[in-house]
Amino acid sequence: MPPRKRFNAFDDLGSEKPGPGKIKPSLLNGDEEKAPTVERIERLVPSQMMPDRFQPRRLLPAALREDFYTGRSSCYQSALEWLSMARADPGTATEVEKLIAMGFSFNEHGQIKSITGKWVTNAKGDFVFQIETGERRFWAACLQHVSGDDKEEPLLRVEVVEHPTRQRQVLENRHAEPPSAVEQACEVASLILAELNLTPDADIADDYDFFRLARTQRMPAGLWERIIPIMQLTRPRMVQLLNILQFSTPQLDLADRYRISERVLREILSAPREQWERMIKLSIQNQLTSDEVAEYTVPPLPTETTPRHPAPPILPEPGRQAAKSMRRFVLTMNELDRIGRDQALDEIADTLVVKGSGASSLELFEELVKLIRIRLNKR
Repeated sequence: MPPRKRFNAFDDLGSEKPGPGKIKPSLLNGDEEKAPTVERIERLVPSQMMPDRFQPRRLLPAALREDFYTGRSSCYQSALEWLSMARADPGTATEVEKLIAMGFSFNEHGQIKSITGKWVTNAKGDFVFQIETGERRFWAACLQHVSGDDKEEPLLRVEVVEHPTRQRQVLENRHAEPPSAVEQACEVASLILAELNLTPDADIADDYDFFRLARTQRMPAGLWERIIPIMQLTRPRMVQLLNILQFSTPQLDLADRYRISERVLREILSAPREQWERMIKLSIQNQLTSDEVAEYTVPPLPTETTPRHPAPPILPEPGRQAAKSMRRFVLTMNELDRIGRDQALDEIADTLVVKGSGASSLELFEELVKLIRIRLNKR
């Protein structure tokens, strides 16, 4: 094979050696609008490849990203650690199981879709194939390899393209699997930054900080119209998605891993900032809807003239489910008029007595009344 031309970076994916600033103008000057030209098709092993650190869809868990992207951990070492994490975390396990299933399908049916990217020189001076699209296929092969008995590295089909783009990354992501709310926020941000010819500097310690830059930029005329066909979302909806990036990086990682919906995240954002961490964890533990999040949200800490409203505790099962059912019961009863409420209470009383739980129900309700009265008297 003739010697490959050495590239310094993806032209518009911003993987060249870092400059003095945190962002820099793209070298493409509009080339991202052109259809990519496939230069050749090759077969490579994963150890010759490197995913794009600023790909909007983050697959590798946050705890493993720094070691992998700085070269302290290989793709196979990271895959082993990922498997270990999956044994202790349900959110991680779900993703890993899907990727291993994809890797297994390569053995059964072959790799149907190529990985695309470009040969670049990384910060260490090594010549690597940087992935534009197909990171899921890359990690699927790595996870399948370390979880099986095959000692030889898997070979993956790749297409070398002339001009990798953020737009193609987003389109690939959206066709492969419905993105989470956090991933959609990063997709919108990455498209905005690509339109503005801003690319990430490798010195940025927090990946999300690159995407957060989109919230501080002035949007030129026509920018939103160019993004709408790719995202298939309205401008107000994309602005709402960008607001999700206000969460801290650990909060975004949790919301992404457990795929908390956009509506729930928007409801959490409406709460005081100091409650965000707690509300995200509550949403994960209880699988709360946006309406239920609104119920859990408590007002800001009281001043000298306002009463204190203690935050609802995080209850263990099955008490948590009982508390949710009771809240729904009270909300439903309060929506009834006087006659409807009397009829409902009469029917509930009949049912409890007929079913033989009248006495125990009365004891529980009397205890609940005492506890509520104590709290009301403390106000």
